[in-house]
Amino acid sequence: MFAIGLQPSGKISVFERTFERCMGLYASGSRLYMSSLYQLWRFENALEPGQTHNGYDCVYVPQVGYTTGDLDIHDIGAGTEPINSLNGSSLPQKLIFVNTLFSCLATVSEQYSFIPVWKPPFISRLAAEDRCHLNGLAIIKGEPKYVTAVSQSDVADGWRDRRVDGGCLIYVKSNQVILTQLSMPHSPRWYGDKLWLLNSGTGEFGYVNLDEGKFEPITFAPGYLRGLSFVGDFAIVGISKPRKNKTFSGLPLDEKLAAKNAICVSRSGVKPRIARCGLLVIDLRSGDIVHSLRLEGIVEELYDVVVIPKIRRPMIIGFKTEEVRRMITIGS
Repeated sequence: MFAIGLQPSGKISVFERTFERCMGLYASGSRLYMSSLYQLWRFENALEPGQTHNGYDCVYVPQVGYTTGDLDIHDIGAGTEPINSLNGSSLPQKLIFVNTLFSCLATVSEQYSFIPVWKPPFISRLAAEDRCHLNGLAIIKGEPKYVTAVSQSDVADGWRDRRVDGGCLIYVKSNQVILTQLSMPHSPRWYGDKLWLLNSGTGEFGYVNLDEGKFEPITFAPGYLRGLSFVGDFAIVGISKPRKNKTFSGLPLDEKLAAKNAICVSRSGVKPRIARCGLLVIDLRSGDIVHSLRLEGIVEELYDVVVIPKIRRPMIIGFKTEEVRRMITIGS
């Protein structure tokens, strides 16, 4: 996980800590949530407003961890409205996550791995089969409103055969599929009275015309899009290189990259690869990519990105260094 900000000199600050398969992120107030291989963690900022530590104005410390098992948790959100489990019981927890393995939305539990709260209308039952590859979640005014899935399949791993054009957007409250023919959509987000999303299989960032029921692309990105956040008139999106398996290959994105001469060929000349992994800053008024950050080396994929308001230079306490033993806070 990378914490990106500015040094006092104005140069970029990049702070990195390693967690096993970190994916979904959600920031609210002093808290940061992150899903990992088999846990969902809540981090707290150990600093008071105006306080700094070694030049950082935010120090995220892992305070609470829920052991969920390997649910392949994707997007995370938190609402302000009460939620109900699938059996109708009222739940006090407000943290909601996309349980991709079981094709449902779920919440955390102090007793169980998870409590399911909603499943798509085309999913007949909960099963650890990743049937439709449910992945994205948009919460509006405290309620989960929209989700994205790679397909509407109801069989184990059925989404893998519908990656090109089987993607859909679902309105949670009515259980209605309101948009189809998407290609591996991700990261639906409500911002500026619009529902934005990433049509990852085509490399397009855009918004959903809810009146006409269609996706309106505004920007093409040179990579596989995942992760979307906003600040002011700008969107920040993540792009990834392709995996060595077939999950990201054979998509319309490949043809578009080749047409735009954005493919670089390996030395063997056999397998092409997408040139970029990193972040793009997109001007919502023009659709132009006005800034970017490229990651090179061992990291080839990004899943999520969040903007942390009113923080200039954050850092994160991990588990693989002495920091986690020495960072102690006292409540009043």
